[in-house]
Amino acid sequence: MWPLRILAFILAASLLPCDAIRSFPEPTVFLLPQYTEAPAYRNGPVCPVSQGQAGISACDPAAVHISMTLDVPYLRGSIAAVHSILKHASCPENIFFHFLSTHPKPDESPLSAFLRSTFPSLSFSLYYFDPSLVQSLISTSVRDALENPLNYARTYLADILPSCVTRVIYLDSDLIVVDDILRLWATNVPSPRVIAAPEYCNANFTKYFNDVFWSDPSISRVFNSRSPCYFNTGVMVIDLGRWRQGNFGKVIEDWMRVQKEKRIYELGSLPPFLLVFAGDIEPIEHRWNQHGLGGDNVVGSCRKLHPGPVSLLHWSGKGKPWARLDAKTPCPLDSLWAPYDLYTHQGSSSS
Repeated sequence: MWPLRILAFILAASLLPCDAIRSFPEPTVFLLPQYTEAPAYRNGPVCPVSQGQAGISACDPAAVHISMTLDVPYLRGSIAAVHSILKHASCPENIFFHFLSTHPKPDESPLSAFLRSTFPSLSFSLYYFDPSLVQSLISTSVRDALENPLNYARTYLADILPSCVTRVIYLDSDLIVVDDILRLWATNVPSPRVIAAPEYCNANFTKYFNDVFWSDPSISRVFNSRSPCYFNTGVMVIDLGRWRQGNFGKVIEDWMRVQKEKRIYELGSLPPFLLVFAGDIEPIEHRWNQHGLGGDNVVGSCRKLHPGPVSLLHWSGKGKPWARLDAKTPCPLDSLWAPYDLYTHQGSSSS
């Protein structure tokens, strides 16, 4: 097995453009942070029995499907998110993770060994998300991070994941789960709805689209038959079967083309989802997405929790807990993320 520090270097290089790699002066070596191995979390006595003998498989009826993206700048957040999910799950061995990355050869990706080093018993598959699918459709946003093609990977889950996976929980990388994920997995998504997510009808929905959108009846009439409410796409239960039937990936792409032509919003991958699904999702308890903890998209600020119980904390916005903790400028709620951080604070420098 490759040493973790060498794997970290290979991984960092594999996720950078070729011309960027060529520009590094010798003998520069860039190392990703090292992580400690997570504890082995085991199933409780009442968990559904898997058909396999060596861990859950992607097509196992007992599997709980979770999908996330893996990207070097957010890898630390992804590791903490996975750790939090396993720690609080009543049936952690039944969870199957579907990770999407931009590494063109998933079977050869150092990410697999990297994950195995940290979670030796984790059941997962790694998939290639081709950035070219969306690069020509992405428009500029309020901050550069929102223009990353991986932000749009959730649009293609129905195409990328195996056809036997008909339902999945999609989660962002900047969150932690402090409840049993099986409770979220049990969410009912009644037909003909495609998505279940916490819905926020007290939010000012109009601010997610600009004056060009609202002043053009040919576009804004999309909401004439709906009462749209804001929902955050970082936590969604998706019925992939209905998504495939409705070809909703293409519908979202069509709205992205309208955006390229007329610029009807300022945020990245969120508004197309609102255009297609807002007012037509299955609302679930707000406890499953206490979002906005990263503060404002431009300035960044400390936020408080919304009133009510908490099952998931989400640092959406500019400020990420690992960055603020390292800078010794944490917000009060960042201390709730810290126990799930497996970063060793070693090997992060370049030489």
